[in-house]
Amino acid sequence: MRSILAAVSILALAAACSPQAKAPAAIAPGPTAYADLQKRLIEAKAGDTILVGEGKFDFTDGLSLDVDNVTLKGAGQGKTILSFAGQTGAGEGLLVTSDHVVLSDFTMQDSRGDGIKAKGSDGITFLNLKVEWTGGPKAENGAYGVYPVESKNVLIDGVTVRGASDAGIYVGQSENIIVRNSRAEFNVAGIEIENSSHADVYDNVATHNAGGILVFDLPKLPVMGGHSTRVFRNQIVENDTQNFAPPGNIVANVPTGTGLMLMANKNVHVFENTFDKNKTAHVMVIAYSSEYDDPSYNPLPRDFVIRDNTYGAGGNDPQGRLAPLATALGGSLPPIVWDGVTKYGDKTEDVRIVVREKPEVGFINLGLGSTPPDLTKAKPSTERQPDAQIEEPAAVAMPGKEGA
Repeated sequence: MRSILAAVSILALAAACSPQAKAPAAIAPGPTAYADLQKRLIEAKAGDTILVGEGKFDFTDGLSLDVDNVTLKGAGQGKTILSFAGQTGAGEGLLVTSDHVVLSDFTMQDSRGDGIKAKGSDGITFLNLKVEWTGGPKAENGAYGVYPVESKNVLIDGVTVRGASDAGIYVGQSENIIVRNSRAEFNVAGIEIENSSHADVYDNVATHNAGGILVFDLPKLPVMGGHSTRVFRNQIVENDTQNFAPPGNIVANVPTGTGLMLMANKNVHVFENTFDKNKTAHVMVIAYSSEYDDPSYNPLPRDFVIRDNTYGAGGNDPQGRLAPLATALGGSLPPIVWDGVTKYGDKTEDVRIVVREKPEVGFINLGLGSTPPDLTKAKPSTERQPDAQIEEPAAVAMPGKEGA
C-alpha cells in the first residue's frame, strides 16, 4: 500500500511541476496577420477562443469560420480594427457558417460586400462590435453591416453600424432573435427584421438613416410568414439621410425620413419607443405594393398594436410617394400613417391595426382599400379601428444564456 501511495504522490508532484499548455497569443498586426488569423479559424477546435490584438489589420481578402463553438474576440471597438479597404473580392469581410459562435470586441471597416454574414447558424452572438464604411453613405458600400440569415437564436448586443447601402443591422429568414443596446446610423435602413419570427428589438438607437427600423415580409423567399415581433424602448429619431440604396433594391422605396416601417407581417407590437424629427412619418403601416407571383404570400399587415410611445416633431416634410398626398392634406403627415389596404386579389381580411395611443396622437387611414394601392384614390380618415385584444408575443430568450 505504501508503495502505491508513494507512486501516486510522485505522479501528482510531476503533474504539478509540468508546464501548463498556454493559449495561443493574440494575433498582432503585420504582413502575416491575415494568414495567421485564417489558419486559426480553419484549425479551431470546439471551445477555442481566438484573440486578435490591438491595432489596425489591413486585409485584402475575406475571412471565414465553419467550426462550431468558437469565440473570435478583439481588444475592443476602435482598438482592434479589421480593415478591408484593400479587399480584392466582392464577398463578406467575415462569413460564419457554424453554430454557437461568439464574435466580440472589434471593428470592421470598408468591406467590399457585407460586413459580417452568418448563414445557417444556431446560436450566433454579435457582441460589442462596430461595422462601418468610413467614406460615409454611398451606394457602393456593402449592403449589410451585421447580417445573420436563415439562422436561429440570434443575439445582437452592443453593435454599431454605419454606412450600409441596404440595412445596418439585418436579420432575415431567422427565428428567436434579440437586437438590443445597439446603434444604427447613416444607413439606408437602420435595423431590419425580414421574413423572421419571434424577434425582440429594444433599447437601440436608430438615427440619421433613411429609415430607422423596418419589419416586413417579402414574397418568393425560402422562409416567409414573419410574425411575433416586439419593437420597444428604442430611440427612433432624426432619420434624415437621403436614401442611397442602389436602384432596384427593395429598400430604395423607403422614403427618407421614415421612423418605423411595418409591412406585410403579423402580430407586431410597438410600444414605449421615442420618435422625434422623422420628417416623413414616425410610423408607417403598409401593404406590400409591388407585383409578385407567389400564391402563398400575404402582402397585408395584420394584428399590429401601437401603444404608449412618445412622439415629438415629425411628418413636416414627407418624401417619396407620400409627398403629393401630404400636400393635399395641408403639407404634413401625422405620427401614424396606415395605408388602409385590407384586400389583395380576391381576398379581404380583418387586418386589425390597433392604435392604442392618446387621442391627441395623430393618425390617418389613407383608405386605399386594395393592393396595388392607388394614391390618387385615397380616402383619408382619422378614425381608428376598434380596439382589439391581440396577445403580445412572449419575451425572447436565448437557450443556455440566463437573462439573455
